[in-house]
Amino acid sequence: MTAELHTVSENRTVPQTPPRRIAVITNFNIPEKANTAMNVAERLIRGGAEVLVAAFNRDKINRLHRPRRELTYLPIDVIYATADMIVVLGGDGTILEAARRACHRGTPILGINMGRLGYMAELEPGELSMLSEVLAGNYTVEERSMLAVDRVSGQKHTIAYALNEAVISGGSIARIVELELYEEDTPVARYRADGLIVATPTGSTAYNMSAGGPIVDPRMACFCVTPICPQFNARPLIFPDSVRLTVKNTCQREKMLYLTLDGRTNLELALGDTVTVTKADRTARLVCLKGHDFYNKVHKKLYSND
Repeated sequence: MTAELHTVSENRTVPQTPPRRIAVITNFNIPEKANTAMNVAERLIRGGAEVLVAAFNRDKINRLHRPRRELTYLPIDVIYATADMIVVLGGDGTILEAARRACHRGTPILGINMGRLGYMAELEPGELSMLSEVLAGNYTVEERSMLAVDRVSGQKHTIAYALNEAVISGGSIARIVELELYEEDTPVARYRADGLIVATPTGSTAYNMSAGGPIVDPRMACFCVTPICPQFNARPLIFPDSVRLTVKNTCQREKMLYLTLDGRTNLELALGDTVTVTKADRTARLVCLKGHDFYNKVHKKLYSND
């Protein structure tokens, strides 16, 4: 199956409106992250931006002895509803959570890597001088496709969204489960495995990669389907993201299987329940300051000994 490139190149040439209300999000309980976040906030304030911080972080910031009267403290939901841009300091999990919450309004996310791999981060802590380019509007926005996931149990539908992946497994108990995969209404495969991953290109470098799935350029329009520790000779599959994939729980040995989205949301799957995956009608929007840097990140984080 051949995947087509996303038509997102226009986002790389259209000048961006300089953001004026910028949220700074991190775990302020960790001193290194908190102090770097304050460095970011101070640079943005000097550049003329209004900096938004979650109200529950006020006491934590005061304990750093670096309070800034210019900071605007708001409830976190209000921040996501009103910010022009979200600057997130953390690992891919933190950036992932922010991107999911911001996708409803299409608010762009700028990730600063304070974790391990940082595939979704654009900047490292030593590159904060590039924030001036953000304030000048000298950046592009890369749109990342998301999954729309519909868990069907009897007549009940539960719809949720994921940026990285949907995983069907036995949960915390490592036992082989049985699943069937369909493309539209056509049977594709039956699996006996620890589970099954349906990932976006963005999620291809996460659990999918650890399970032996392919690394996919995020500009590709596809789904990666990767079995986890399968019996027999099951291999990962690539589907165009224009199709509808359905995974059916056919496991009679387990009372309940579990659907996990982006490592956070967890839904039960009884025998006969199905999970339908399609391309979502929304995207995560990531700020780019270095052009398309994906292969440089892959080389640096996976293959470089430096």
